Amino acid sequence: MRIGTMAGETSGSQALGELADQLRRAADDGFASVWMANIFGLDALTSLAVAGSQVPGVELGTAVVPTYPRHPAALAQQALTAALAVGPGRLALGIGLSHKIVIEDMYGYSFDRPARHMREYLSVLLPLLDGTAVSVDGGTLSAHIGLSTPRAGRVPVLLAAMAPRMLTLAGEQTDGTVLWMTGPGTVRDYVVPAISAAAAAAGRPSPRVVCLLPVCVTSDPAAVRASAAQEFAIYGQLPSYRAMLDREGAAGPADVAIVGDEDAVAAQILALADAGVTDFVATEFARGEDQERTRGLLKAVIAGS
Repeated sequence: MRIGTMAGETSGSQALGELADQLRRAADDGFASVWMANIFGLDALTSLAVAGSQVPGVELGTAVVPTYPRHPAALAQQALTAALAVGPGRLALGIGLSHKIVIEDMYGYSFDRPARHMREYLSVLLPLLDGTAVSVDGGTLSAHIGLSTPRAGRVPVLLAAMAPRMLTLAGEQTDGTVLWMTGPGTVRDYVVPAISAAAAAAGRPSPRVVCLLPVCVTSDPAAVRASAAQEFAIYGQLPSYRAMLDREGAAGPADVAIVGDEDAVAAQILALADAGVTDFVATEFARGEDQERTRGLLKAVIAGS
């Protein structure tokens, strides 16, 4: 199991420089990958292209770019350009539907037929990333276009997939899935069997399962879990994440956070490999002394893996 980390949010005029510093430290600390959310701050692909071009080696992933606001041809063009900036084999394009509250209430798009939208989206995105022109007339989008964007190797696509139809689609057509707020039991008993069966039926390689979870090494787990419950509260309310928490038997996001002393956190991380996780990505939400303890533990896990 490869160990990665999430880039922390940066802001202000030095935001991209601060991101480059994070990437550099992660690479120096031995992380296999650094992933970046695409929510309301920096654009993830643009930021990783700029900052990642300054830091060699480490894989760079988006977790995840919402599909509805970007036509798949435009996203393919942007992803190929970002891959050219950072070099061959370094960019992993994580994409997802986002949520109705974002797509309809904020962007003003319809969130109807999300599974059909994603299937049609991939029918445009994937060929264009591979250098093939497309002619698609779908019920949710159309495209008649080819791209001349230079290609620096293949750009793998990972789909944020939690519902059964999305997991099937991820296994049949993409390189794997990116998970958030999904506990180890749910990964082992639901996600991995579903996506692996779909990939096998389609004659595809075993999919990547990239699992993102909050992590904190601490001597006060109760206080940290209380902080996690507050910091990540929204994820207990969004329907897709709520469904994953319910499958896990978790009351809220704090219950799937990886929290405890060094031994406890290391054991929880390593158990994810047994659940079928191929890439664990730590969302380090520690503060103060716990911050250094958390990074130190993650470095120790990497060194021992």
